[in-house]
Amino acid sequence: MSALHRVSVVIPCFNAEPYIAATLRSVLGQTGAELEVIVVDDGSTDDSVARIEREFPQVRLIRRANAGVAAARNAGIAAATGDWVAFCDADDIWLPGKLSAQFEAIAASQGCRMSYTAWYVWTSAEPQPDPALLQHLAAESGQAAKWTGATGWLYPELLLDCVVWTSTVLVQRSLLDETGVFDTELRIGEDYDLWLRTSRVTSIERVSRPLALYRQHPASITRSMPSDNYRGRVVQRALDVWGLAGPDGRQADAAAVRNGLAGSWSEFAYAQLEAGQRHAARRSAREALRVRPGHWLGWKLLLRSWLPDARRSS
Repeated sequence: MSALHRVSVVIPCFNAEPYIAATLRSVLGQTGAELEVIVVDDGSTDDSVARIEREFPQVRLIRRANAGVAAARNAGIAAATGDWVAFCDADDIWLPGKLSAQFEAIAASQGCRMSYTAWYVWTSAEPQPDPALLQHLAAESGQAAKWTGATGWLYPELLLDCVVWTSTVLVQRSLLDETGVFDTELRIGEDYDLWLRTSRVTSIERVSRPLALYRQHPASITRSMPSDNYRGRVVQRALDVWGLAGPDGRQADAAAVRNGLAGSWSEFAYAQLEAGQRHAARRSAREALRVRPGHWLGWKLLLRSWLPDARRSS
């Protein structure tokens, strides 16, 4: 019988006291691997640390001043001793069999060093998922067609969208040594940037079963406006370095990539208009039109940016 893979699970935590126990139970309940669970507390001001220390003495706890999720994950990676690293956010849930299914997918694809799974978007403030939801997902897990998604050499697909969700990722530690870790200069999109880099080195195998719950909090539907168009920056950086072609020779559709980039700038321009930042919105709309001159939404937003009351114009 072969030895179990040693997996270091990195969990960044910031003020997640209501949820961290359920998250840790879902991770510690995994089979098919030898686990090292590392929680990096990113300057929490609630009772997250106290709860972890009280209820989960087997978990490695790293405490640090708040520096953002990228820095927290990087601290966990630096402390990891496993040959594989997995990520889970402090309010998400892994479902039974996640790691085992991923190692099966990796073994079936020669040379593969990274995997992710399908997931279910779970809008809830309850710490623990309802058993009825888990039964429903278990019943649907065999419907592979419903949960299918991009798999293999994903660079062209990633240029169009961040199809990989971080709380499902399992990656060989040595791969992160090659590609580098999360870019702490990116407050948003640091994961997207890293998966684009890993997609240049390895195939990324998807498990077409929902094996994680991605929590969305009902109270956090309205979010603060980002300070930059991180999606556009990340994709443009990849294009500047590698262009449209993936390592397997497949080429991303140039028009679709341009349209996606222009759309990201238009979305950013719209958010700026809603915040009353007309001059900034004008610059973003112009960037959308630089990428794709025929982008009608960019023209519409550019016009709106000149109106005296752009936030209330239609």
